[in-house]
Amino acid sequence: MIYFKFPFDEKLYSTDENSNTNSIHFHSFNNTEKIDITGKVIEKDLSEFENLAISSQILPEDETQFIAETPEEYLQKLEEVIEIIKENNLPKLVLSRRKIFIDFTEIDLKESFNNLCRNYPNAFKYLFFDGKTSWMGAFSEVLGKFNKSTHEFETMSIAGTIPVSEEWTEKEIEEQKPVSSYIRNILEKYSNSNPIQESETYDHISGNIKHLKTDFKLKINPEDLDSIIQELHPTPAVCGIPKDFCRKIIEDVEKFPRELYAGYIKIETEDYIQYFVNLRCARLYKNSVHLFVGGGITAQSNPEKEWQETELKSEAVLKNLVVVQ
Repeated sequence: MIYFKFPFDEKLYSTDENSNTNSIHFHSFNNTEKIDITGKVIEKDLSEFENLAISSQILPEDETQFIAETPEEYLQKLEEVIEIIKENNLPKLVLSRRKIFIDFTEIDLKESFNNLCRNYPNAFKYLFFDGKTSWMGAFSEVLGKFNKSTHEFETMSIAGTIPVSEEWTEKEIEEQKPVSSYIRNILEKYSNSNPIQESETYDHISGNIKHLKTDFKLKINPEDLDSIIQELHPTPAVCGIPKDFCRKIIEDVEKFPRELYAGYIKIETEDYIQYFVNLRCARLYKNSVHLFVGGGITAQSNPEKEWQETELKSEAVLKNLVVVQ
């Protein structure tokens, strides 16, 4: 079962499980795992949802035996990655980690999801469980949005992360620039002489942090949609530049597989096909929560600040969990 809300939309959606349509698909970061959810997208009655009691007791036990990295381990890894970036003159590489939360007896999944919806109105929010795996998330990065009627395609460049109260530094500004260039270059290949509309770069606030964001829009041929998505994913915001080289480094350096983290969720409705990057998310178990967090690393990165950035990002889900100790 899946429940979700689109950005700036108070309506609750799920799927009609009696339909043979597969309108929602989860894709993993490395494209080796895919989960198809049966049914077409339908609006759900909010009062009906409020009467549900969904506890983490329905979830499987965590038998992974994963042990989260200590700050010291992660800082050392960050130092190694910064050296790799300098040696190879990389504009950016994204490093991630898991934070594992076990200090609870059970979690009220419905109320945790409601908290995400209240606190992140501009994000895509979801709660998914199928008996084998369960995920929850709230995030703002759109990999793509395709209008079936007008054939307009929208995407965004979003990178750089600091607390809302702080001012941008050269590090974040330079981190976001190659993400925009990467997206711009791909879109130009599919523009068919149609103009690419590009916004100014502006602040995008997400809870306790903010990012730099640039919006893109153009008209495309519908048959090019899948190719564009495959070229865009994974974007430099979740991988790095150059993509294939950075993806190999990520596989070699990161302690844990990313699974669905930094992959994307494809949702098809009557009017749109939308692709959301699965970022501020967690995998849920009966006895633990695995929070996935990461950050864009550049030659100017400060390891201590990068650790703090991942701690801030983990709060997106962690602070909204309704737990029984």
